This record gives sequence, C-alpha cells and structure tokens, in this order.
Amino acid sequence: MAYAQLKDEIVAYSKSIDIDKIGFTSADPFLTLKERLTLHRELGYESGFEEPDLEKRVEPKKITPEARSIISIALAYPSKMKNPPKSTKGERRGIFCRASWGKDYHQILKEKLQLLEKFIVEKVPDAHITSMVDTGELSDRAVAERAGIGWSGKNCAIITPEFGSYVYLGELVTSIPFQPDEPLEDQCGSCRRCVDACPTGALVQGGQLDSQKCIAYLTQTKDFLPERFRSKLGNRLYGCDTCQQVCPENKGKDFHIHEEMEPDPDLAKPLLLPLLSMSNRQFKEQFGHVSGAWRGKKPIQRNAIIALAHFKETEAIEPLRELMTKDPRPVIRGTAAWALAVIGGKSVEKQLKQAKDREKDADVVEEINRGLNIIAEGL
Repeated sequence: MAYAQLKDEIVAYSKSIDIDKIGFTSADPFLTLKERLTLHRELGYESGFEEPDLEKRVEPKKITPEARSIISIALAYPSKMKNPPKSTKGERRGIFCRASWGKDYHQILKEKLQLLEKFIVEKVPDAHITSMVDTGELSDRAVAERAGIGWSGKNCAIITPEFGSYVYLGELVTSIPFQPDEPLEDQCGSCRRCVDACPTGALVQGGQLDSQKCIAYLTQTKDFLPERFRSKLGNRLYGCDTCQQVCPENKGKDFHIHEEMEPDPDLAKPLLLPLLSMSNRQFKEQFGHVSGAWRGKKPIQRNAIIALAHFKETEAIEPLRELMTKDPRPVIRGTAAWALAVIGGKSVEKQLKQAKDREKDADVVEEINRGLNIIAEGL
C-alpha cells in the first residue's frame, strides 16, 4: 500500500514539473528485445552508436543490481515551427530534424529526471536509482513500450495516443518495487506509410531499421557519404523526420508545452553558405546548445555542401572551389569537388582537373573523378 501511495505521489509530482507522461514497469530482463538485438547485429543493421554490450541493454540489474522497477517518462516536443524562414535562390537553407530544435533534449530530460530522483530519495532515502536518456545502456523505446507510454510503431518510434511520436524518452531504474502499468496494444495495424515513404528503404519492414541506410544516421557520420545516398539527403543537415511526418497518428499533433524546446527558426533552418566558412568557435556559439551539434561541425558542413548540390545553387560555386583547393579535411575537399561538378558542369571542369593534378589524397581524387564523370555524362 505504501508503494502504491508513493507511485501516486510520483505521478502527481511529475505533472507539477511538466513531465507530459509517466509510466512504470518491472526491471525484469527484456528477453524478446535480446533476440531482436542479436539478429539486428548479425544482419549488420547497427549504427555503432549503441551500447556494445547486449547484456547491459536488456538486463537492468547489470546497471543497478538492486533494480526492481523502471520509471519511464516522455516529454512532447513541437512538430511545427512558427514563422519558418524561406529557402530562396542565393539564400538556400538546410534543416535540422525536430528532435534537434531548441535546447538539447538530453539536458532537458536529465533535469527532469534529477528532480524526480530527488523527490523519490526524499521519500525513500535508501533507494537505489540510476537515470538515463538516449545514450544509456537500456533501450528507451523498449522501456517506454513496456511501461505503457506508447506502442512501438513500424517507424521504430514510440507512438503515444496523446502526442504521437513527437516525444523524448528517459527512464529511472529504481530499487523500489512499484506496481507495473499495462502496455498499450499496437495500433499501427496494416498501415505501412512510414515503411513505404522511407527515402532510402532503411525501414526494412515494420519495426526493423537498417541504421546503415537511415538518413538520420547518415547525417551524423563523419566520412564521405556514399554517392547513392546523396540525392536522398535533400537539404537535411541533421536527422530525418519523414517516417514521422507521414504517420497518421501524428496528424494534427503539435505541442508547444516546453519553452526550451522552441526552435530558433534561423538555427533550425540555417542558411547554407555561411556554414561552409564557419569556424569551430562560431559553430559552437551558434549550435552548441542543440542536440544536432554533438558530432561537431564537419558532418554538418559536409551535409550543407550536399544540400547546395541538391539545390544546384550557383552562388556556392566560388565557396566550393575554395573548399576543394584549400580545406585541410579530405572529406570536405572531396565532397566540395563532387558538388562543384553537380552545380557548375562544364564551367568548372578545368578547375576540377587542376585540383586533381595537385591532390595527394586518393579518396579526394576519387571524388574529383566522380565529378568529372558527372560532367562528361552531362548529368
């Protein structure tokens, strides 16, 4: 009875600190998840950002030996931007996915979880609690699904009845044996709009994602982007929202509950050309507070170059030539050479050949040759 009352108090307190949804589940092992994760690894679908130890991902007691239950929380984020700036010729813009609008969600959720932890410890001083958001060992989605926050959609996101899939997730592993909540039934049914709409076919089937093809993953890589994916990137600088945007459960879902999640339109949809010459300090000052900056400046700049090629933005020709000839990073030089060919065609052929004669890096030479082939074929 005491734990039931404490659970009610925690739920009430969570509302007072603007946690949008809370659920409770046991700390039992996630056995079916282990089977899925093992297959996922065998198929080569991992991104490489995950916790490598599968046992820790499915066994809460590996993290907190005293674990008896897990508290899952969800915070709703906006899906629409007020007064979004327009992308026009000469002033083309990129886009950060919705999960990177506003303040870094890791910090927002950690602050909420810390408040929740403090509240619980005041009630139960000897409680053992471990909190995590996204980068922790456990699968936030598996915990949220079992705690009744929402069901696991075919787009590999948790879909809540109230907020759709536009929610951030976090959890507290605790030694207190709370009564678990009931999971929700899968409500995707026969719908497969997300699977069909995925630009790269990364959603292999409902609920199974090949991370190596996922645009959200690809935008975070630091190496050359495989050419077959470049046309799929569009003007995305970080992340991808396609599988959420087409989901019927997200229709009309747009919540502006947390002020710190509101996007600065000029940062969420930044001008592309200034990104090309931005210093590390400038990048950190402008974008350091958003989650999309966690991999640093280089992936964003590479993606900006690809976005300018997508727009065939002629204003970018001179800045790209500068990058191709002077930037110390092979990935940026090579991607700039490819983009230059896409945008400038025959008019930049001589510049590419001159750059090729000077270039020492084999990967960059390959990109220049790729660009010269594009020009030769008149693509």
